[in-house]
Amino acid sequence: MSEPNSPAAAGAVEAPERGPTRLSGLVRRLIAPNPSPFTFTGTCSYILGEGEVTILDPGPADPAHIEALLAATHGERVTQIVITHSHRDHADGAAPLKALTGAPVIGARAYMAKPGAAPRADAAHALDYRPDEALDDGQRVAGRGFTLETVATPGHAANHLCFALIEENTLFSGDHVMAWSTTVVAPPDGAMGAYMNSLEKLRGRSETIYWPGHGGPVRDPQRYVRGLISHRRQREAAILARLDTGEANAMEIAQRVYVGLAPALIGAASLSTLAHLEDLAQRGLVIGDGSLALETRFRRA
Repeated sequence: MSEPNSPAAAGAVEAPERGPTRLSGLVRRLIAPNPSPFTFTGTCSYILGEGEVTILDPGPADPAHIEALLAATHGERVTQIVITHSHRDHADGAAPLKALTGAPVIGARAYMAKPGAAPRADAAHALDYRPDEALDDGQRVAGRGFTLETVATPGHAANHLCFALIEENTLFSGDHVMAWSTTVVAPPDGAMGAYMNSLEKLRGRSETIYWPGHGGPVRDPQRYVRGLISHRRQREAAILARLDTGEANAMEIAQRVYVGLAPALIGAASLSTLAHLEDLAQRGLVIGDGSLALETRFRRA
């Protein structure tokens, strides 16, 4: 979701080509046919290596996209399928691709619903996703001619991983950092405090380009990540300023803070606002009148 006045909205947004595209000596990209206000032109699936290849984020379980991935790797052997996080638009394609190639699925851990979470909390996740190997922060994955290193980045999803491509000093950033949009952080699986910590973690790294889960590359990523951190702090300040005028719930605040946002996106904006409120409550800055929900009314502590 792209927000008005966000870093993503501030400059030109690069819309990637849909067909198989060579990005570097080691990386090719193919975009799934699932465009939407939340996925931009579609999910980016990446093919790494030559001859024996890795597919990173096979995308939705769309037969046409799975067939396109197989066509793009015709004459090659898919040796592993890597997943950044368990949202359906990234991980649903893992099972059918594994069935067709025999390649193991590795990466993000399976989604675990939090106790008491509403059914809507499960809706974004591939509930049948079960990796053959779940990876932890700092683990390395070897391919023919390349090495990936996991970078745990919870926030957008609790199980979110980025993957550093060591040989090219680039990073597959999933939905954690995207050039076209700021990411939605939706409780209870999404957590603003974790998301901000993960941004700070990336700010201390050296990669020169990010290849995201949607949209074109993030260039000058350190500057961009600093902008994302500043943007979120400005949102936080705006939320606190709204609460200075009286108590309110997440949707009421979002309608005031996200000025000019399309009505279809106000629900997602309200969830990100709720994530900010949860973080502020954990830091003792605001108080809610009940359990965390869009209807919960908050006030300044």
